[in-house]
Amino acid sequence: MTEQSFPAMSGSLVEPQPAVAQAPKFWRRTAPMLTAAALVAGLFGGVTGAVIASPDSPAASSSVAAQTVSNQSTVDWTSTASTVLPSVVQVNVGNGLGSGVILTADGKILTNNHVVASSGGRLTVTLNDGREVPATVVSTDPASDLAVVQATGVSGLTPIKWADSDSVKVGDAVMAIGSPSGLQGTVTTGIVSALDRKVTVPGEGRRASSVSYQAIQTDASINPGNSGGALVNSAGELIGINSAIYSPASSSGEAGSVGIGFAIPSNTAKQIVDKLS
Repeated sequence: MTEQSFPAMSGSLVEPQPAVAQAPKFWRRTAPMLTAAALVAGLFGGVTGAVIASPDSPAASSSVAAQTVSNQSTVDWTSTASTVLPSVVQVNVGNGLGSGVILTADGKILTNNHVVASSGGRLTVTLNDGREVPATVVSTDPASDLAVVQATGVSGLTPIKWADSDSVKVGDAVMAIGSPSGLQGTVTTGIVSALDRKVTVPGEGRRASSVSYQAIQTDASINPGNSGGALVNSAGELIGINSAIYSPASSSGEAGSVGIGFAIPSNTAKQIVDKLS
């Protein structure tokens, strides 16, 4: 397909290192169509391997202790995918796109604010069965990078099932679902790599505020276009909203998965949804 996804938000993941070393990049999870205009963001390291914090906030400890990873061969990912795919949509905005998860049978959908920020309140969503329907932005919370949209003229959709993200552990098996580069319904699997990663992404304009949240880190492959999509546990329950990745800088300014992705925890997202509703 020729779709661009939304500009991935980029930034820096800086661990203590020699001054001559080049800082790698950190990106949002919407994809550009063909070209990704990177937006510079900051994710700065404190104590190596234990703390990641923004430059303007106190250091936040991360749960990164080594743990034994469970054997994922026992997980029936086919069943998980069939359960969750009907609850994930593609969000189409102009010449860009992202992903979203269905909240209600009548078409209320959760996505990232940066997916819909330039939509002017109007967009379309492509359902898992291929139908493309009009939608409008209901409410947004730029501070958390979350937004709720309403699809028009739909009924009987399959709402996502929520999980308690506080119960997630390092090493848990997970699946990411979304539309990387417009490839709708793409599923990838991995594990929870770390918890409570402090992610800070600055706003897109001079007056825009930065976005910060404590993220779930995963090595499940997510790429531009996955923004707003689902990160689920092996039972097919939502534990996070995919929103960013770490990626080394490239001369083309484009980002790709290197196995370090970040999701807004489901408990945080649920609180925001309740507020926006």
